[in-house]
Amino acid sequence: MAARISFSQYRLEAEIERCRGECQWDKIPGLVEQLISARIHEDVMHSRFTDIDYRFVSLLTNDYGNLLLAEALLEECLLENTSQLESSTALEETNQPKLRKAKELLSSILNRGKLQPRYLTEALLLLAKLYYVQGCYRDAQGMCDRVGFEDMAMEEQPLYHIRLLAEAFVIKGLSLERQEVSAASRVRLSEREEESLSCYLKACSSELLYLQELDKTLSTSHSKSVKNNVPSMEFELSFFQQAALQSAYLSMLRKGNVAQGVQQLRQVLRAVDTRGSQSFRKAAARKLAGALLSMVSEDSYWSPLTPLPPDWLDRERIVSLRDSCHYPLRAPHQYSGDSLFCPQDTVEEAVLLLLISESMANRDAVISRAPEQQEARSNSLQDATSVYDLLSIAMARRGQYTMLSECLERAMKFSFNEFHLWYQLGLSLMACGKGASAVSVLRECAKMRPSDPAIPLLAAKVSIGQLHWLEEGEAFARQVLDMGEQAAEFLPRAHLAVGLCYSLQATDASLKGSQDEFNRKALESLKIAHSLDPDDPQIALYLSLQLALVRQVSAAMEPLQRALNLRNDDLHSLHLLCLLFSAQKHYQFALDTINLALSQHPDSFSLLFTKVKLEEVLLGPEVALETCQHMLRLWQNSFESTCNSEADEGSSVPELVPPSRATSALHLALPDFQDPETGSQRAPSIAASRLEQAMSEMSVPSSSQKQGPAQVWTTLEHIWLQAGELFVAQGRVKEASFCVQEAGTLYPASYNVLLLRGRLAELQGNAGEAKTLYDEALTIHPQGARILLHLGRLLLRAGRPGLGEKLLRDAVQAQSTSHEAWSSLGEALQAQGSSQAPECFLTALELEASCPIVPFTVIPRQL
Repeated sequence: MAARISFSQYRLEAEIERCRGECQWDKIPGLVEQLISARIHEDVMHSRFTDIDYRFVSLLTNDYGNLLLAEALLEECLLENTSQLESSTALEETNQPKLRKAKELLSSILNRGKLQPRYLTEALLLLAKLYYVQGCYRDAQGMCDRVGFEDMAMEEQPLYHIRLLAEAFVIKGLSLERQEVSAASRVRLSEREEESLSCYLKACSSELLYLQELDKTLSTSHSKSVKNNVPSMEFELSFFQQAALQSAYLSMLRKGNVAQGVQQLRQVLRAVDTRGSQSFRKAAARKLAGALLSMVSEDSYWSPLTPLPPDWLDRERIVSLRDSCHYPLRAPHQYSGDSLFCPQDTVEEAVLLLLISESMANRDAVISRAPEQQEARSNSLQDATSVYDLLSIAMARRGQYTMLSECLERAMKFSFNEFHLWYQLGLSLMACGKGASAVSVLRECAKMRPSDPAIPLLAAKVSIGQLHWLEEGEAFARQVLDMGEQAAEFLPRAHLAVGLCYSLQATDASLKGSQDEFNRKALESLKIAHSLDPDDPQIALYLSLQLALVRQVSAAMEPLQRALNLRNDDLHSLHLLCLLFSAQKHYQFALDTINLALSQHPDSFSLLFTKVKLEEVLLGPEVALETCQHMLRLWQNSFESTCNSEADEGSSVPELVPPSRATSALHLALPDFQDPETGSQRAPSIAASRLEQAMSEMSVPSSSQKQGPAQVWTTLEHIWLQAGELFVAQGRVKEASFCVQEAGTLYPASYNVLLLRGRLAELQGNAGEAKTLYDEALTIHPQGARILLHLGRLLLRAGRPGLGEKLLRDAVQAQSTSHEAWSSLGEALQAQGSSQAPECFLTALELEASCPIVPFTVIPRQL
């Protein structure tokens, strides 16, 4: 019987040790009661055959049981008051019955002094923890010093001893840090800080080791529970366990020791992962990413696997883990091996850390909308938001907006009605060019904050600029106008958005009456915007541009001068000034202005295209061709550094790396699918460009291998076509054919390429081939004014004035400000003896008098 009871007692003690190691405090009271009963029964049976007083043995058993009960009560009290501990609020015995009872039990045990040395150490450490939570930091430090735990040999001790040791280290460190410093003790303040930091470092290593050993225990228990269909236990860190892991690097970063803090965080994250450290690792990864992004520059970065650079060593005094006293535990296990990935720069390491944190945040997100889950949902959302904010900073530095939008899209599953994340998603979608999705997201954001005028204005910006959704853009701008005075400084911008919508609608309109009405509304809205904010250079610029579009060239000079006074280096303002000079036939002034603009914006292709036209008029095609050659060199040099393979020897077009690696320093002023006839983003031109791009991809298999933004290749195509037109003007057919061939290599089905091929055929006297090419170009772009003009002229010269008149009328309708179309229409009418011919000639003369060297619509109209 005695042997069986002794074995039962052994199993109870082992179970108690396991529960203490796994922090299962709710099971301790029941186990203590069973242990005391078993020991009393065994002692009574044993006392029949010996002279030992079983009452003395029972007293020892009660002291051990009271120690266990005191620990369980104290830990349960701390779990119930975690928020107060995190805010450093002392716990009062009067309000905490469990704390009061635990103190009474510990005091009675220590007063009797009958505990074994091993259990006495545990009682003193528990009392140190109790003093700390009551705010008695000096008493807590005294208890830790009395124990002398730093010299304890812990190799063969149970699991819960490692936890006690980690908590004791952090309690001593926190107690040293939070004690008031008197005038006499200020001289040893640095010594105290160093001792406190040493305690934190040891607490962190002890806690990591404890979690790794605990994970082994739980893994063994889980394998047994799977066989018995028992669910595995989920482990959460207590306040002191979290403090043991975090205090070291937080103290370092708080004192400005950035290198030490970063190095400590890296060491912690390299420790072998455990199920109990998941939430901590998420917070530590986020903290390390934040420290790298805000405190470590690209030049001062060092690899995680290399020692600290000398400049960091000179700035900071490095504290070693074992520099002040013996460390009683073995170091925690760390990941090692030759296959470990090592980041090469600050942003790369930060993004890697944040992507890991983002994955964990998504996994731990609370989706339930139940009222009892509100606090947990709020905490998980706050954690996720901080990760996504840092991701936005890190990825924006590298222009990785597409990846950022994909990350934010994953957050939508737990972001119902959360404005901040929705707004971040909308901004990232704008930045990566996903305009339609951005507008949808911003529309939802506007519903969440209907009084914020910035949101509909952003939606209007995307609708006007990226999507050419003019009606939607006007509707968004009207939402801001409806706010009235509440829109404050956004009100002029709303009027500007409405004016731009009307202006673009006037460009798209095919009827003269509609064009005049839209132009009138646009001018009215822009004047209101300018009166509300005369110091906005963009409003002044677009007011001047609208006046220029309706051919009020002299009136356009005044607001443009205002815009240049406010921002004298603005590219579009300088470009518009050049065009106004050219409209007044001051070509030399225009050329001087374009050269001035190019001195400040040397990579602007839109300025260079205008310079080519001016040089052709002033200096002849030969000089203009030199500028075209410069444009080709500029294009190639600007992208040469991003090439992932050498250019084919037989081609003049170098390959580009993917857009994610493309340089962002080059300023391409030509918008996507820009029509070289008018420079505007007309809806028919957009559709035609998309059609020709699709046909080109089907025509030439190699064209699908072109990498990079479409507008980059469109720019190169325009350079070749511009050079071809100059050669045509000189009558150099062979050189012009070469340029057309190079442009056709990029987009074989481009209507611009077909148009120039038709002009070449016409120059060579092949009228039939020229008509066929013009017809093909017209099939792709039915509203192309230049195509209609050349085809109409060809038919007129071929003796078919009736059909030529129809095509020329279509050209006038497509571009009512083209003096060439009006003049050719007059010739067609004159050939047929029509009395309307003089009126057409007069209109052509009037338009030609105010015609710029390139259309005013080459200036992009966008918010």
